[in-house]
Amino acid sequence: MIDTHSHIYSEDFDADRAETVQRAKEVGISHIILPNCDSSTLAPMLALEAEYPDFCHAAIGLHPTSVKEDYENELDLVKSELERRDWIAVGEIGIDLYWDKTFLREQIKAFQLQLDWALYYKLPVIIHVRDSFRETMEALAPYKDKGLTGVFHSFTGTVEEALQIIDFGGFKLGINGIVTFKNSGLAAVVEQISLEHILLETDSPYLTPTPHRGKRNESAYVSLVCKKLAEIYRCSEEEISIQTTLNAKSLFKGLDN
Repeated sequence: MIDTHSHIYSEDFDADRAETVQRAKEVGISHIILPNCDSSTLAPMLALEAEYPDFCHAAIGLHPTSVKEDYENELDLVKSELERRDWIAVGEIGIDLYWDKTFLREQIKAFQLQLDWALYYKLPVIIHVRDSFRETMEALAPYKDKGLTGVFHSFTGTVEEALQIIDFGGFKLGINGIVTFKNSGLAAVVEQISLEHILLETDSPYLTPTPHRGKRNESAYVSLVCKKLAEIYRCSEEEISIQTTLNAKSLFKGLDN
């Protein structure tokens, strides 16, 4: 299994990060992708990747909720990092209108600029969408048929929205602990989507799956997402693990082993 979205570099794991990584390995996780948020998360993320270079893989990007007055300085850092070294992806990027709509124009500008960089560097994108599906698809529209690839992280939309993403071409749907929530309705949506379009993720330390809901999430719990998907698709957990791993490796080219 591959956890395609985890923030285990965050301070929530300062007391037991090594144990967290070990638990992930014990349940069969072969890789963890670490999306960046902003300048404040870069150093701890890179430190974790350096400690586990064949297991943890860093992405670089500016999270939409970190787009504030100084967003151009933050983007300058992202650009310099893209020039400095190789990355697994550009992310996480996108549009978030749940908390604050003040910087919508700047969020769209930052999003599209980072999409341009992803195309230039031939990297997939990790897209964050919250209360902004229409705005996100409108921002993506000029990039259709340009070879853009990526994942809609933490997908919680409708079947129609899922098909719209798939029809765009080059994108997967990131499914996490939300699919285990009884009232989310996500299981009924996922059931109608082919498994070839699905990636496993946790979004640790957030969105902890049942039965641990309300506690800190961690990468090992991707196994619970896998188990739920096996129920939904009426197949074995091994089949889910194999197909979603193939899906992740086809998208994120740096996952060689």
